[in-house]
Amino acid sequence: MGYTVFMKNDKENIQRRLKRIEGQIRGLQKMVDENKYCVDVITQTSAIRNALKGVEDVLLESHLSSCVVSQIKSGKQEKAVAEIIKVYKLKK
Repeated sequence: MGYTVFMKNDKENIQRRLKRIEGQIRGLQKMVDENKYCVDVITQTSAIRNALKGVEDVLLESHLSSCVVSQIKSGKQEKAVAEIIKVYKLKK
């Protein structure tokens, strides 16, 4: 069973961020179609990458403060530790 428990504010925040990123991606596609200056395109890709990192941070904080805590409380410490290690490696 997977855990996807978000507080309402977290979910709304994540959705808002993803919609903003979606707009940034469309803008990036337009920049490429219009042969915009390389540095401007790279600047936009950097902004998108940072925005995605922000989504990851919100997801990670939510997961650690709810799902992992719940796993530990229900005696699933090994699973919780394995997930923490997996996420840590993914974030590197």
